[in-house]
Amino acid sequence: MLRFLSCSDLRSLLTEHAPRADVLVMAAAVADYRPRPNAMLSGGKFRRTDAAITLELEPTPDLLAEVASKRRPEQLMVGFALEPRADLLASSKAKLERKKIDLVVGNPLETMDSDTIEAVVLGKDGSQTPTPGLMSKHDFAPWLLAMIESRLDVNAALSTTTNTTRTA
Repeated sequence: MLRFLSCSDLRSLLTEHAPRADVLVMAAAVADYRPRPNAMLSGGKFRRTDAAITLELEPTPDLLAEVASKRRPEQLMVGFALEPRADLLASSKAKLERKKIDLVVGNPLETMDSDTIEAVVLGKDGSQTPTPGLMSKHDFAPWLLAMIESRLDVNAALSTTTNTTRTA
C-alpha cells in the first residue's frame, strides 16, 4: 500500500505508477480546494489578535483528468461523482466527458457516511448500469470490480479482433 498526505504526494505517485496500470479507479479527490499560501500563516505560529483572518482557497489539480490525458489507449479509467440525486445523471455524464474517462460511478450525495449505496455506472459508450438496488458498500466493491473486469474482457476481445483484422 502506498500512502500520501497531500494532493502533491498523490500526484507524484500517480505520475510514477499510473502509466503501468491497466485500470485506475479514483474513488475520491484528495480535496477540491486547498488554502492559498499566505505570508501571515506560513511562518509557523502566529499570535492571537482581535483581527479576523481570511483564508483564501485555490483549486487543487484535477489528478484524474491529468492521468487520463496521458493514458495508453487500452487503459481503463474509472472515476466517481458524488452528486445530489436530482442532478446525478447529468452531473455524472458531464464529469465523464470533462475528464475523458471510461466509466463514472454516479453516487447519490445522500449515501455519504452511509453503509449502503444505490449508484449508477455510466460508460463513455452511453451505457448506464445501476446497482441491483440498495446494497452495502462492502458488497458494492466486488460488484464494481466485476463490472470493470467485464469491460476489460470486452476491450481485450475488441483489441484482438481489431489486430486480427489489421493483420489479415
